[in-house]
Amino acid sequence: MKKKTALSKPSSSPQAKPGFDSLLGELRMLIVQARQQALRAVDLVQVRTCWEVGRHIVEFEQGGKTRAEYGTGLLAQVATRLTEEFGKGFDASNLYKMTQFYRRFENLDALRLKLSWTHYRMLLRLDDPHAREWYAKEAAEQNWSTRQLGRQISTLYYERLLASKDRKAVLTEAEVKLAEVDPTPRDFVRDPVMLEFLGLPGTGRLLESKLEDAILDKLQSFLLELGKGFAFVARQQRNSTESKDFYIDLVFYNYLLKCFVLFDLKTDELTHQDIGQMDMYVRLYDDQRRGPDDNPTVGIILCANKDETVVRYSVLHGNEKLFATKYKLILPSEAELREELERELEGFRQQKLLQDPAPPITP
Repeated sequence: MKKKTALSKPSSSPQAKPGFDSLLGELRMLIVQARQQALRAVDLVQVRTCWEVGRHIVEFEQGGKTRAEYGTGLLAQVATRLTEEFGKGFDASNLYKMTQFYRRFENLDALRLKLSWTHYRMLLRLDDPHAREWYAKEAAEQNWSTRQLGRQISTLYYERLLASKDRKAVLTEAEVKLAEVDPTPRDFVRDPVMLEFLGLPGTGRLLESKLEDAILDKLQSFLLELGKGFAFVARQQRNSTESKDFYIDLVFYNYLLKCFVLFDLKTDELTHQDIGQMDMYVRLYDDQRRGPDDNPTVGIILCANKDETVVRYSVLHGNEKLFATKYKLILPSEAELREELERELEGFRQQKLLQDPAPPITP
């Protein structure tokens, strides 16, 4: 007796229909966009609500002598009632942050719509209003996550940017908005560069190839540390003369500066040979790869340490296209980082005094 075989039903899978994959892709995009819009709407409502709660409490406190007598007890009383009804999000600590939010961001219409309440809570930790506004602007424009914003604040990104800018307004800490200044290569060079996200040990011998591999594995974080406008081009890019080949560790392009940026990685202290090599790389790159619409190539030597005397008496001195900057694999404390930035600024001040000595005093 023959074994009966089950008759297969005609395939009714919609995948067999022409254009189904395209339809599915469009539907996915619609759903993802809708969810993103919903999350942004929730964030916006939460930010506005927190601002309004802060405003009402501050205005009540300032509403006259009788109300002012509530003092700090007002927040505790309000928190008790609101927590009973709406949960822990309205405890005394959060209510205090909301009042600070209103005081430090008094213009509701000027709030960055892309930032969440968690972003603003991080920004409230900053006492410097210029730093606070700069971080808010950058976080919104660069779509920083709250984790990215927290890292940039903890590594004194704003202060390191100021320290790298070669102009009198920064030395006197004048109230200059960075975004209003035409960018120059020096504006994009951080010193030091924080590479704690690589997870490499801060002690012991480190191979340059291992550092390069780690940077490429964490390329997104490295680009975030570099700043605006950087796009990755190549690693170990070959550039040749008539008789020799030279390999550049990392090549980026900065679309704001409109130029190529070359990185040479050095896990030892900077030497004059390193400086001469990078100077040659930049000249060779300009000759062979720079396009007619590109600005001159910039070279950055990323080194474990540098002797300022070597820097001062080399082609790095006063050069706007060639830089040496230190990297740190272990994140220092804020106090240690501030001390290092102060030393960098003091060295820069002394350099400016040597370049522009004070005019003689005439009777």
